Amino acid sequence: MTISFEMTLDGVFDQMDLWFDADDPGVQRASDALVFGADAVLLGRESYEFFREYWPAQTDDRGFAAHYNALPKFVASTTLTGPLDWNATLIEGDVAEAVRALRERYDSIISHGYGQLAAALMEAGLVDEVHAGIHPFVVGDGEIRLRSPQPVGLRLLGVQASESGVIAARYAPA
Repeated sequence: MTISFEMTLDGVFDQMDLWFDADDPGVQRASDALVFGADAVLLGRESYEFFREYWPAQTDDRGFAAHYNALPKFVASTTLTGPLDWNATLIEGDVAEAVRALRERYDSIISHGYGQLAAALMEAGLVDEVHAGIHPFVVGDGEIRLRSPQPVGLRLLGVQASESGVIAARYAPA
């Protein structure tokens, strides 16, 4: 299971229209490696609601949007009710137990964002890697999401910097 997210240098996830460039070659390389290698996607409610509005309307020459839209998606939410659209299935019951079962079915599961779901997955020991796209921008007043109920140690697996200054860092739990 890989958790992936994009953020600014000051740890902000929102206000992406100010700092996120989907056409940045470094961002595309990192995204392609992650998404084209995935068998399934795990999302929390907020990410699911945002992505299901955005991705179905997207097309590109790389085939990224088509591949992402076709992936089976699993959504952890206590407020949504099924059935869900966009090739998604609602996880009911214990999320950690459901994710353990998904890990037996799928070789490579990706999860986007770092909110309550990511923190719960880290706490349950279900995360193999964390991919952070760190953008050279300081928002100053955005919502910071990197939260955890306990300290989480990580070890660096690799880092790539693009010409635009975006850093793609890969970590594993220590």
